Amino acid sequence: MLLERVVEADYAAVVELANLAYRGTGKQDGQADASWNVETGLVEGPRLTEASLREELEEKPELLVWREEPAEPGGAGGPLMGTVWMQRREEGVWYLGLLTVRPDVQDRKLGRTLLAAAESWARERGGRRITMTVLSGRDVLMAWYERRGYRKTGETQPYPYGDGRVGRPLRDDLHFVVMDKDL
Repeated sequence: MLLERVVEADYAAVVELANLAYRGTGKQDGQADASWNVETGLVEGPRLTEASLREELEEKPELLVWREEPAEPGGAGGPLMGTVWMQRREEGVWYLGLLTVRPDVQDRKLGRTLLAAAESWARERGGRRITMTVLSGRDVLMAWYERRGYRKTGETQPYPYGDGRVGRPLRDDLHFVVMDKDL
């Protein structure tokens, strides 16, 4: 699985995939089915817009994309299959976010393959640990990560209430659960 840094030609497809995978809205390559792990009942509205993507890329440029066919230099390749955001936090520690796989191919166990590729990517760059946050209430997703060796650290982070860039919260008790894994 080849992970490549996102290019501008990918932005619209990244936004579309993130909204389909997280919120069950949008359409990817004619596929209307949402992901098995949408945030239904927790948050609504766009998970990502092109403007928020551009803003986030300024701060953390390591958004990686995966396609079945690699990109030509400076352009997009085959259809976008998945994304993962990697951000170096400190020496040996990487933050993993926005792990998405096209819902119409999730039954091929590609999420775990993409996760393993992201872990290898971090390891090749000196990573010894990966940390992530998962929105509270997404118990099925947390269990999926636990089956892949991640553990809840006992730490939490506040949900960004009032920040419309990540959607509109539907509950007033949301927070992020911190998980990590030693590589």
